[in-house]
Amino acid sequence: MEPRQFPFLQTKMISPIKVWRRQKEIRKLLGQRGKVLTWTQIYVAGPNFKQYAPYPVVLVKLDDGQKVFGQLVDYENKDLKINAKVVSVLRKVRETDHDDVIAYGIKFKPL
Repeated sequence: MEPRQFPFLQTKMISPIKVWRRQKEIRKLLGQRGKVLTWTQIYVAGPNFKQYAPYPVVLVKLDDGQKVFGQLVDYENKDLKINAKVVSVLRKVRETDHDDVIAYGIKFKPL
């Protein structure tokens, strides 16, 4: 089964206005539990994320069978393993931009 493409999980970050507009779509994913299928550590990040590197990205199979990916947050090294249980959360992904808009995105947190 291929990972599903969610328009709100693209590499472009989500502004609060977009979160509000897409809340029905995002609500379906928030709080979902699943397990890590695979993970990687990002050492060479893009220009907006260099200060966060290294950081882990996980591919998660949710309990409903969907496969989605995202950054792992609030973790310890022992949480970086296949089959680790996680939950999806909405988190700030970077500092405010020139318009003082805080960007949010879907991330995963270990259980």
